[in-house]
Formats: sequence, C-alpha cells, structure tokens
Amino acid sequence: MSQEIEIEFKNLISELTYSKLLRYYSPNSSPIFEQVNHYFDTKNMGLQAKQSALRVRYKGKKFILTLKQPHKIGLLETHQLLNEDEFKILKQKGTIPSGEVSHQLESLLELPFVKLNLQYLGKLTTERTECNLPEGLLVLDKSFYFNCTDFEMEFECTEETAGRKAFEDLLKSWSLTWTEPPNKIERFYKEKLKRN
Repeated sequence: MSQEIEIEFKNLISELTYSKLLRYYSPNSSPIFEQVNHYFDTKNMGLQAKQSALRVRYKGKKFILTLKQPHKIGLLETHQLLNEDEFKILKQKGTIPSGEVSHQLESLLELPFVKLNLQYLGKLTTERTECNLPEGLLVLDKSFYFNCTDFEMEFECTEETAGRKAFEDLLKSWSLTWTEPPNKIERFYKEKLKRN
C-alpha cells in the first residue's frame, strides 16, 4: 500500500508577504508549477465528518487519488494512481477502482466498497513553489477556488518537534504571527457551503 505520514505546519499570509517570500527564496526554489485538486466526499459528507478528505491531484500529467485522514502524528495519506478514464468515471459516477484507497475508505467509513456513493465537489487550483531549507521543505502556495484566492506558506518536515521549532523560527524571522489556518479542503468546504 502506498502510504505516508505527512507532517506539515501552515500559515495563511497576505499577498504582500507572499510576494516578499517568493522574491527572497526564488534563487533557491523550484519554478512555480500548477497543481489542480479535485475534491470528493460521500453524499452525506461522511469524510468531512471524520476530518478526512479525498482528492485527485492532477500534477505532471498524472492523476493521483489521495485519502487524507487524521493520525496520531500529522496525517495519514494513502495514494493510488488513476488513469484518465478512471478519473472521469469517478467524477461522473462517483466510483473508484478497487485498490489501496478504496480499501482504506471502506475501513474508515465502515461501508462496503459498492456503497461508498461518492460525489464530486469541485476543484482548487494552486500555483506552488518549493524551497529546500536545512530543516525541511518550505512551500509557497497561491490557491484559487470558487471566487477566492488565498496565500499560504507550508513547512514540511520529518520530525514534529524539530519541525515545529524550525517553523516558529521561520515565522519569527519574517515577523509573522502563527495562526494555524484551516487546511485547503476545510477552506474549500466553507466556500462551497456558502454556495449551496
């Protein structure tokens, strides 16, 4: 099974701060690239109720289906590659092929595979750049969903305590206050609910 534990710290930032960080880190960062997240949930929003999320990320000409769910440290991510036809069927009919993610969904939702009944919620597009720092990976995101645009810095690391300290030091060096934001899917859900 393709699984990993994701440990990351995040902070929403202003467009001005985003521009300053982008300029400062640009000599050592990746070029900005686009990734599109397509979000899904059950008809009764069973994943949201379990603080979990299901997405298909289109990046680098690949469709990657990912289930994110709470874990004692960070988030547990389960991944499964889809081909374009499988993605289209998921989007139109709410069915996914049997595999790592479907098995994990059955366990999480306590439902048999045939009763998962998924629905397409919409997409969130992110312009991302990444910069490797000694303590971890700094990610700068500009995201678009519905009529919203927001800016975020993320810090990905392999160890929670050291990563938290490094992120706090990074924020302090830019005179930023850490107010842990809702993650992208939560912000997406909030805007979607406004439109229902």
